[in-house]
Amino acid sequence: MRGLWLENQQLQFRDNLPVPEPPNGEVRVRVLQAGICNTDLELIRGYYPYTGILGHEFVGIIERGPEEFINQRVVGEINASCGECWFCRTGQPTHCENRTVLGIVNRNGAFADYLTLPLKNLHLVPENVPTDAATFTEPIAAALEIQQQISIQPTQKVLVVGDGKLGQLIAQTLALTGCDLLAVGRHREKLENLEKRGIKTGFADAVKLKSFDVAVECTGNPSGFELAHQALRPRGILVLKSTYAGKLTFDASALVVDEITLIGSRCGPFAPALELLAENKIDVGSLIQARYPLSEGLQAFKHAQQKGVMKVLLEMS
Repeated sequence: MRGLWLENQQLQFRDNLPVPEPPNGEVRVRVLQAGICNTDLELIRGYYPYTGILGHEFVGIIERGPEEFINQRVVGEINASCGECWFCRTGQPTHCENRTVLGIVNRNGAFADYLTLPLKNLHLVPENVPTDAATFTEPIAAALEIQQQISIQPTQKVLVVGDGKLGQLIAQTLALTGCDLLAVGRHREKLENLEKRGIKTGFADAVKLKSFDVAVECTGNPSGFELAHQALRPRGILVLKSTYAGKLTFDASALVVDEITLIGSRCGPFAPALELLAENKIDVGSLIQARYPLSEGLQAFKHAQQKGVMKVLLEMS
């Protein structure tokens, strides 16, 4: 089997990997397509000491499992939980104490011909959702997690800091709430993608300080965090969507004085994400920058690592 293998922060293409055999409760999926995301890039930089096949945004076809699911097109939730720990028993499987995470923690990922996941993690892709669009299910779900954690009201002023891959999806999902939304970034052409959907955009100088109820930071850099923090009025909510390979420093006293609520936000619900795609309420086509076959995966990563690049897809066939 072919795959992109990460070890000691070095990525390599291998064509001698064993085809995975699914354990009880799991199925084998033949991967059709997968997307490179910032977490993959941060893993190469040392965000987490992972060894194995990278990749967690994918669409595939069930090849081995219960007969009624064979040849079905699926996407998959990336956290494989034990079902027995306190978090699992209280309905929080994404924080399972014994979880493995596809392409991130102790589980080979999607940048390969095949992967395995528990059947309960998989979601059928609606027939009217193209494979290109379905590849974005996981990051759309991550964007929707914000609305699982806090209630966004039409009367609230909301700021999204960052115009990259995830920032674009977060802005689109938040816009559906009817809130007073502003998305800021550094790239005119990226912001234009959002403007075409009726979303207000601007650069950092468009942000009026201490005027927003909610700010979402998805730049992955300290300056983005600082802007999001400064934009909040007292008792505002700061949502962090970025994973950092390095350390983040900030003025903790200012958070205390203004009674800012700081929320980390990670994986989200797949069913609503697929529903938005089926209803064509989210545009992902404009986010696709390039495509590479799996055999050219190292070149694909070099492309994805360039500043300002949007979604790079890997095609397995």
